[in-house]
Amino acid sequence: MQDYLFDQLRFVRQVTLHITQDIDESQADLIPEGYHNNIRWNLGHIYLVQEQFAFYHAGEPMQIPDGYRELFGSGTRPSGQTLSPPALTELRQLLSEQPDRIRERLDNRLDEVVRNPLTIHSLSLRTVREFLTLNLYHEGQHGQAIKSLKKRAEAVAR
Repeated sequence: MQDYLFDQLRFVRQVTLHITQDIDESQADLIPEGYHNNIRWNLGHIYLVQEQFAFYHAGEPMQIPDGYRELFGSGTRPSGQTLSPPALTELRQLLSEQPDRIRERLDNRLDEVVRNPLTIHSLSLRTVREFLTLNLYHEGQHGQAIKSLKKRAEAVAR
């Protein structure tokens, strides 16, 4: 069972990366009417939240590049940013390496109670497993947003 959660994290990440494999820099920055964010923001947000959910709450050091919280944190938007966003190659590299780091550092710790529990609405997250499991839902949500944004970007390109 323990390996299965890590396998799911890897699978979901591979799907996210596959969805964006043919996206270029300009498509990644397109914000269609009715949207607040773009593909680049969604990728950075996925990375940032998973880094926090996996490592911060487990008391492990995080690998968050400078500016990522300001660019990709909850409630942020690409419009009006003064920081330059990272290239897609950087985001893809970070995203592709993250599931293996999670497995390496949190293997055999899934049922450990975290130092910093969190309650989101009525859901209480207390163990490493609970945080990682919620992250599957979170990345799936943003994966759907990326698919929708990609469709819009492809329509604009025609």
